[in-house]
Amino acid sequence: MTSIRHTVSPEDRYLDAAREAILAVGWSRTTLTDVARRAGVSRMTLYRRWPDTGTLLADLMTREWARTVERALDGTSAGSAEEVADAVVAVVAALRADPLLRRIVDVDPETLLPYLLDRRGRSQELLAGLLADTIAGAQRTGAVRPGDPALLARSLLLASQGFLLSAHTMAAPETGPGGRDADVTAYDEQLRALVRGYLS
Repeated sequence: MTSIRHTVSPEDRYLDAAREAILAVGWSRTTLTDVARRAGVSRMTLYRRWPDTGTLLADLMTREWARTVERALDGTSAGSAEEVADAVVAVVAALRADPLLRRIVDVDPETLLPYLLDRRGRSQELLAGLLADTIAGAQRTGAVRPGDPALLARSLLLASQGFLLSAHTMAAPETGPGGRDADVTAYDEQLRALVRGYLS
């Protein structure tokens, strides 16, 4: 029987090293020198691919969160408003639990501000595109209301970002805001109802 070997590309190795560095010291304290050391290469090797830490970390975010979304959606179908809502909630829950995102939010939250206030990032474009395609497919069967799929998807992405990043602040209001590990199940159910109602 032939064994299957999984080879890791040099780029993935460098991104893995960047992930290690962020988990260890945070985004703002991660340097190309640190990443190069962890990857076992020279700093110039990284400079040939990424001119600065920001571009390296942007590629890392895109890769990591695309993988998280792919795992969250594995085996799901989205042919109805209910199923689209389930998929949205699954993705939000998976991203909320993602170690890299949690580390960035806990240590360097200002890193996310440009993507919330000024521009869409590649990860957001990816999510909006996937959601728009899903909505368009469900529209063809009449399972989701008519409308521009891209507009519907981006509107849902706007709403979902609050549930992703801030749901814990609304948890347990009788005792004050919950921490990042607060039980936000009730809010996930509200997000599910919101998406279902919006698309129905």
